[in-house]
Amino acid sequence: MKLEFTKMEGCGNDYVYVNGFTQKVKAEDKSALAVKLSDRHFGIGGDGLIFINPGKTAPFEMEMYNLDGTRGEMCGNGIRCVGKYIYDHGLCEDTNIDVESAGKVKHLVMTPGSDGKIASVRVDMGAPILDPEDIPYKRTESGIQAFGEGPVVSEGVVYDNSIVDITAVSMGNPHCVIFCDKDADLDKMDISHIGPFFESEPHFPKKTNVEFVRVINRNNIEMRVYERGTGETLACGTGCCASVVAGVLNDYTDREVRVRIRGGELLINWDEAKNTVFMTGPATEVFSGTINIY
Repeated sequence: MKLEFTKMEGCGNDYVYVNGFTQKVKAEDKSALAVKLSDRHFGIGGDGLIFINPGKTAPFEMEMYNLDGTRGEMCGNGIRCVGKYIYDHGLCEDTNIDVESAGKVKHLVMTPGSDGKIASVRVDMGAPILDPEDIPYKRTESGIQAFGEGPVVSEGVVYDNSIVDITAVSMGNPHCVIFCDKDADLDKMDISHIGPFFESEPHFPKKTNVEFVRVINRNNIEMRVYERGTGETLACGTGCCASVVAGVLNDYTDREVRVRIRGGELLINWDEAKNTVFMTGPATEVFSGTINIY
């Protein structure tokens, strides 16, 4: 079977996209297909696989798989690219659309460039989830220095014989946000070694994405991310949102912040009145093609 695909990226967070309106892949084959197509040596290469399908509660659905074949609930960079694909490929003529992912609907406002194709997308990512049970985050006595009820803000976790403060946020997927010293050099951090420890930290029963953040000032931060089921990526939209929410909760940042990631920059705004997080950033189509999958 030949499969048509489009490679797209948002700030370097790249996925293989498949039009689920015109092509059908068996549900039981999708996980293995994500692993195959995401391989950067023997496949197309990417951080995962995304199907653009007819939705159940919205006109469109983003069905996301990580590069290890596990299902992902939400990807901020991915959903911006989904919006661009929908408009640029004629699935919809409206620049304001709703897209569901894992049962949650996100509203997208898209801005065309001079060529008439979508250049930037603003996504209403919804309210941040701070209730530990809903993140999910399990408070136990093992490894935790701070206890209590309510949001997990600067709670201590034992790592390498020291205490690391973490803040837990969900943006439809769990995030463990770690603030580094202001003079820290994030480029020199061994994320491939540190990331897996926190990804599988037992207080996160479904594992977690991990953000390492340096605060530049109250309106600018830089971040590196280790994504659950994928490893380090050049960008993570939900991770940028979670980092800003965590920055506000810790009184490190204001509510509108530019987040510098390895693949570019996103503008994040946690609207106080609406209690919703808006994410604005680019979406780019890289190339299209066909590949034999069976």
